[in-house]
Amino acid sequence: MAQEIKGISPDSVASLTLAYVGDSVYELILRTIALRRHNGRPNDLNTFAKKYSNAQAQARIADALIDAMTEEEMAVYKRGRNAKSVSAPHTCTISEYRRATGLEALCAWLYLKGDVARAEQLVEMGIEQVQ
Repeated sequence: MAQEIKGISPDSVASLTLAYVGDSVYELILRTIALRRHNGRPNDLNTFAKKYSNAQAQARIADALIDAMTEEEMAVYKRGRNAKSVSAPHTCTISEYRRATGLEALCAWLYLKGDVARAEQLVEMGIEQVQ
């Protein structure tokens, strides 16, 4: 297992802060998967990334991953999902937004633990199941 990010205990980071960091982690994972699948053609990369880079898609991915998550991962996901945010986008339901927030929190938590490979594995598995 890789080493945690120095000076940050993933379990002590607030849920919405995890989701904030996780948004970037998720995006980087998504772009990495796109690069692997589309061999660097910019239009194909962008089309793929846009397809999965929104709350509705993230919610579907999170739903597809429920059975694949460990107990600890599920606890982090639920912590992020249940966090009360001030607002939600107009492009999705509150339920979708919260599930997407849970997925982002999980991605950040895994990143901060030094386990980006597991985050990538989960996101790729989720994409496979929702395609």
